[in-house]
Amino acid sequence: MNLLVVGSGGREHAIAWRLSQASTSHKVFVAPGNGGTALDPDLHNIDITNVVALREWAQANQISLTVVGPEQPLSEGIVDEFRAHGLRIFGPTRQAAQLESSKAFSKAFMQRHHIPTAAYAVFSDAELAKAYVVQQGAPIVVKADGLAAGEGVVVAMTQAEAFAAIDAMIGPGDGAQAYGITTKNGEQARVVIEEFLEGEEASFIVLVDGKNILPLATSQDHKRLLDGDMGPNTGGMGAYSPAPVVTPEIHAKVMREIIQPTIKGMLADGIQYTGFLYAGLMIGADKKVKTLEFNCRLGDPETQPILMRLKTNLLDVLWAATEQGLDKIELDWDRRPAVGVVMAANGYPVNPRKGDVISGQNNTRQQEENNPNVKVFHAGTRLDNAVLTTSGGRVLCVTALGGSLKEARRAAYQVVDTIGFAGVQYRLDIGHKAL
Repeated sequence: MNLLVVGSGGREHAIAWRLSQASTSHKVFVAPGNGGTALDPDLHNIDITNVVALREWAQANQISLTVVGPEQPLSEGIVDEFRAHGLRIFGPTRQAAQLESSKAFSKAFMQRHHIPTAAYAVFSDAELAKAYVVQQGAPIVVKADGLAAGEGVVVAMTQAEAFAAIDAMIGPGDGAQAYGITTKNGEQARVVIEEFLEGEEASFIVLVDGKNILPLATSQDHKRLLDGDMGPNTGGMGAYSPAPVVTPEIHAKVMREIIQPTIKGMLADGIQYTGFLYAGLMIGADKKVKTLEFNCRLGDPETQPILMRLKTNLLDVLWAATEQGLDKIELDWDRRPAVGVVMAANGYPVNPRKGDVISGQNNTRQQEENNPNVKVFHAGTRLDNAVLTTSGGRVLCVTALGGSLKEARRAAYQVVDTIGFAGVQYRLDIGHKAL
């Protein structure tokens, strides 16, 4: 059986790695992949990113199942394209993926279907947006309406920070493009300005087959760049699973008040949702839960520790999900916690530097072979003439299982210490909230 994973990040490396363990007879391709997938003898990189070209390649190479990792191809309609040509693919359609590709769509959807979330307003005019900030006061949250690779969110603690974020996203000059925001067909960029919520964040990820919902293990990531949850927001500097903050009571409340109403709401709007659904949560001191955002994919870096803990054959799970058979699947989890530590490039998240040589790779591969409880997932890496270099903001996610969270942390950081590249950034406190 030939399998295809679409994407180039750490999430896609983890998915492909886990699929490659399903059977030695399966061949797993990654499009376009990264340096880590290029180094893995069980994976095969395909240098194609165009949706139509990828569909044609999948047809020509008899791909039995495609799994989509990142948000960009989902927003471009890769699922619609593949399905229109009879190809089996797991992910939401372009219409369903608007839950992530447009923050304005998502907020209006939540309001319409009474899904708890922060109060908000949408603006395409920078001056009107600033006037709203003055009216509401800081702290306040400024979000890019379009896709921004998981990083188009600024938690502004002051009015000046909010103004700067608004100018960066929709102000004069390059505006959205300077901030890395993707808009459609030359549309005016917009920002969503939200009420600032206090509490503890958690990630709640489920699989949906259009009818049935199957929750994954709980997880929590660390959005801020620096220790102690300081510094700018990022796409995620590390994660761990399970997340103690998601108690059984909270889990039941999230399913009842957020996840189930979302899937029912999509159906009420004429959209059948299939794929992964990620709800970023804020859990208040009063145990009330609100939705910070929806992603139509697995989280990154949450995927890495979650898949380290998954014992069920991932191929069986995803295949059932394409046949509305998730009600027949029961997930088996390793009881041990897992921790993933992100190693980021110099200058991340504002201006990550590329091309720095990564040392220690041979040593880490040896450690992986000797210890099945440790895995280094690649994201922003590139392999040129056998030389591994940085090629993106988040470079690696060093992930480990342990008998306790402390043991998992210790194992992950022991491997982190063996890897080096110029200007490397990583947090030393991943998992501190659970401890």
